[in-house]
Amino acid sequence: MNHWIIAPVILPAMLAPFIVLAMRHDLGLQRIFSTLGTAALVAISAGLLVMSHGNPPETYFLGNWDAPFGIVLVLDKLAATMVLLTAVLALMVQLYAIGSGWDARGKHFHALFQFQLMGVCGAFLTGDAFNLFVFFEVLLIASYGLMIHGGGGARLKAGVQYVAYNLLGSTLFLFALATIYATTGTLNMADLAVKAGQLAAEDAALLRVGAVLLLLVFAVKGALVPLQFWLPATYALAPGPVAALFAIMTKVGAYAVIRFYTLIFPDGATSTGMLYSELLMPAALVTLALGAVGVLGASGLARQVAFAGIASMGTLFIAVAAFTPQGIAAALYYAVHSTIATALLFLVVDLVRARRDSDTLDSTLPRFGQSGLLAALFFGGAIAMAGMPPLSGFLGKLLVMDATRGDQMALIWGVILVSSLLIVVGFARAGSTVFWKCHAVSEPAEPQSRPDLLAFAMVFAMLAALVGLTLAAGPLMGWFDTVAEELFARSPYIDSVLAPREE
Repeated sequence: MNHWIIAPVILPAMLAPFIVLAMRHDLGLQRIFSTLGTAALVAISAGLLVMSHGNPPETYFLGNWDAPFGIVLVLDKLAATMVLLTAVLALMVQLYAIGSGWDARGKHFHALFQFQLMGVCGAFLTGDAFNLFVFFEVLLIASYGLMIHGGGGARLKAGVQYVAYNLLGSTLFLFALATIYATTGTLNMADLAVKAGQLAAEDAALLRVGAVLLLLVFAVKGALVPLQFWLPATYALAPGPVAALFAIMTKVGAYAVIRFYTLIFPDGATSTGMLYSELLMPAALVTLALGAVGVLGASGLARQVAFAGIASMGTLFIAVAAFTPQGIAAALYYAVHSTIATALLFLVVDLVRARRDSDTLDSTLPRFGQSGLLAALFFGGAIAMAGMPPLSGFLGKLLVMDATRGDQMALIWGVILVSSLLIVVGFARAGSTVFWKCHAVSEPAEPQSRPDLLAFAMVFAMLAALVGLTLAAGPLMGWFDTVAEELFARSPYIDSVLAPREE
């Protein structure tokens, strides 16, 4: 077995308690060890991505117990891609938190940050449905601690609502797993993929119930209508770097949908196939439309970005709902783009808040330090999020539209194009109010404070990443096509987990 496969889970899992026990009173040491740990995670993730290239999926058997009885982690191209995306985003967000001083505003930021990485990476690597639930719970606990970091009544209230809503999702998850286990006798994903296609008709109907419950759970995690209510307040009130890190959490829901409904319930392999596309596509279209209207009507920058995040998840799920290799490849490209673009905008909003003491769209507030620089960053992020040329959002939406050609093409394309227009108008209104109209106020501008160099550097790094996604779209889509082909092949994944091992 290749022990590097478990490293993205073990590294943050060991580092977090070490930070709490050995250096909880020394912020400087926490910063050093946590940053080095996240940088090591980036290096390990990059190595795993290279390892997955040209190779079949590799399996790690915890305790050396064979599947389906033991716990397994599976490294394939999809898991390697998502783990690397998580690590890169985490490093930039962590450096921003250090540069802006956010990590000093409460206790145990870096320990919770590492636990969060453990949960996300574990969710991407696990080959067992029950352990996906376990890693979801690790995510929930760590994200709640990060959500209320820095204190405040409004943040605490939003955090409680966030936990309550996600606990409801966790309860549904347990019901779904119980139903599936009662029907098939297994929760190992590869074993489920084999047994789901062998069930009698009466058992397949019960399996379909469990699968629909799973879809509801993943809709909660992915902020899909009608289960998106937790996201706007949670993301808008969370500390800036925490909201930026949370951009990857909704992708965990999208990842789970891709994993389960290409591996276990693919069209034609089981009697449950097309049901998920029929449920997912309308919900995705409504999610996109609702997010766009929210961007247009938001009264503050943070809520506007949160609604833009909802809209991006709608676009992502439109591509996923096609359940074709082309659609999944487009969804993966758009997932990478939207994660970075959403994080970028949340960090820009945090920098505006720090200088303006508010993110409301109020043109009577005076000018603030570095307003021109922040306006440029907001402009770049807004172009990317709205899907305007020349940045990667434009290419991503073109890929999604191209992947959804068919009977519903007019409806899907119409919703995408109209929502893009609404998002453009919403961001234009917000940008002009916050960055332009403030110059008409008679009050003098605030003194130009020294910019937070590290914080600004990380925001520019995210903008550069979006430019890189645009310039490298060809090679990246070649990779994502390969990822999608591996997902739909299914046999290599199943064989790597269930095939007898040589002693």
